[in-house]
Amino acid sequence: MRITVFGATGGTGRQLVEQAVAAGHEVTAVVRDPGRLPIRHAQLEVATADVTDAAQLRPLVAGADAAVSGLGSPTNKGAGIASTGTRAILRALEAEGVERFVAVSAAPVGDQPQDESALFRATMLPMVRRAFKNVYADLAVMENEIRGSRLGWTIVRPPQLTDEPGTGSWQLREGTAVPHRHRITRADLAGAVLAMAQDGSTARKIYGVAN
Repeated sequence: MRITVFGATGGTGRQLVEQAVAAGHEVTAVVRDPGRLPIRHAQLEVATADVTDAAQLRPLVAGADAAVSGLGSPTNKGAGIASTGTRAILRALEAEGVERFVAVSAAPVGDQPQDESALFRATMLPMVRRAFKNVYADLAVMENEIRGSRLGWTIVRPPQLTDEPGTGSWQLREGTAVPHRHRITRADLAGAVLAMAQDGSTARKIYGVAN
């Protein structure tokens, strides 16, 4: 496959790039600062662009089989990039006729399963949502933009991300977070995203994912 990766210099984005080229895909990694992506590979093109400018993004998605995005800010101060960047990405994908798009959001943005513990829903979740209020508001706007598009999109909502080694496995639940599972490695998240990018049955659906 030919895959365009957005947010390629973030923790999840780097995993997406590394795993995609290791699997034999042709990858275009879209970055603001190429120096922040030290990965080099014969099947990797590192392209510098303003992710909020659809005109700059169009040639970077032209001919792609899929695009995947790890765009987002880890802090409230930087919130806004997920929604504004994704808006431009969607315009570029639609203009170039690229159908498949998988985007990473976050578990606190969506509904929690009824079989999740009452303690988590009553205490931990509200605390996390307050602490990262702007981040999750940005991701919620991003999700609305994606759901309103004509693409074969998939939204993936992970819980807390870790830099531990990947396990090579993960759990999915359609529509809500995975109950009682509140962590996932970035490596496994990237693996799940790439698997979904190649699986048309996940199109126009939202999934919780966790280890």
